[in-house]
Amino acid sequence: MPALTGRISTPTTTYAAVLRTPGAWKFYLAAAPARIGIAMTGLGIVWLVHGSTGSYAAAGSVTGGFAVAEALAGPQVARLIDRFGQTRMLPITLLVHAAAVALLISLTVSDAPLWSLILAGVVAGGSLPQLGAQTAARWSHALRGTPLLSSAFALESLSVGVAFMVGPGLVGTVSAFVSPVAGSVLATSLLLTGGLLLAVQRRTAPPAGPRGQHERSNRLLHKRFAGLVGTNIGIGLFFGSMQVSVTAFAVARGTPGLAGPLYSITSLVSLFAGLAYGARRWRTAPQTQLVIVLVGLTVACVPLIAVQSPLAAAFALALPGLAIAPFQTLSAVLAESSVEPAVLTQAFTWLNSGSAAGIALGAAFAGRIVDTHEPHYGFLVALLSALSAAAMAGVVCRVRAGNDSTGSAGSGRSC
Repeated sequence: MPALTGRISTPTTTYAAVLRTPGAWKFYLAAAPARIGIAMTGLGIVWLVHGSTGSYAAAGSVTGGFAVAEALAGPQVARLIDRFGQTRMLPITLLVHAAAVALLISLTVSDAPLWSLILAGVVAGGSLPQLGAQTAARWSHALRGTPLLSSAFALESLSVGVAFMVGPGLVGTVSAFVSPVAGSVLATSLLLTGGLLLAVQRRTAPPAGPRGQHERSNRLLHKRFAGLVGTNIGIGLFFGSMQVSVTAFAVARGTPGLAGPLYSITSLVSLFAGLAYGARRWRTAPQTQLVIVLVGLTVACVPLIAVQSPLAAAFALALPGLAIAPFQTLSAVLAESSVEPAVLTQAFTWLNSGSAAGIALGAAFAGRIVDTHEPHYGFLVALLSALSAAAMAGVVCRVRAGNDSTGSAGSGRSC
């Protein structure tokens, strides 16, 4: 596990040291367009299907099939990547995904039946490469056992946050002012470009695991890692319920145009919090930090239950952002220290899948609550989601990684 010493350095020197790792600049920048493409893909499908059918229900069905397939198939694809290597498997998944998106576009513009659109969406989601998991695995391969690894994961979290701030706005603009088809084409082009640039960088890719080693170390379903997946499901529930609740709050106050800016406040604060967190080396054990961060997130949600004006909501929405990026960094650090390198891509992908599943469930549940009651009840769902994530963090904190019944990798004091 990375040494967390408590020494403080400036963000410039810390992140510069991370990026001086041989090959780091190349794979970090190569993945940048792919991250933006991934952030554009889901919303691009909404624009594409709605633009042709005029139905949000149809768009939601196709996007839902895409999201479910991504969550379920992602870890299976990651298993193949761990087994055969990124440089062999990434081009294959990229080409399958591009073909599926092309099929979806073709079916959509030709007014094909909805079931065929959903099927194409499922294939596109199931083949979507988890680039974040693969770059995180490269960071671990390069910096495993060094104090810079947590800063590298913070840098990765920052880049994902930027992508999800830029991507949705970009695909919305292109789809609205050019065409919905152009939005999906741009998203897929960026993903292909970044993914292929990443795939050709063989020197920084983790080695493929030999079959015997892979089978012996394929042990993800132990208490510590299951607790990490649970925390990510809880965070996904938080995000899904917040998306619905913030939108409902803005509409109920007669300011629907403020929904996007209000929601982006949390993301913006999270970016700065992540930069500050990653620039420091902490003495406290990361599993203890995880509990502290998620308890802090729960407390930060309390003011949202009482806000009445958009201005008050803006201040209240800034508070949860202080916890999001540190949580994402800690989740990656603990996953990296809890499993063998041979299954690391799978581990990161399971965390992503847990978050994606939580977002879908949180949005659906909060939507029903808000329809029946009022937006503040949706914020209550977000608070309870954060509380559930904190409870799962307690499981992570209590289990000593080195003594886990499965014998998984990693060490560290329990709480």
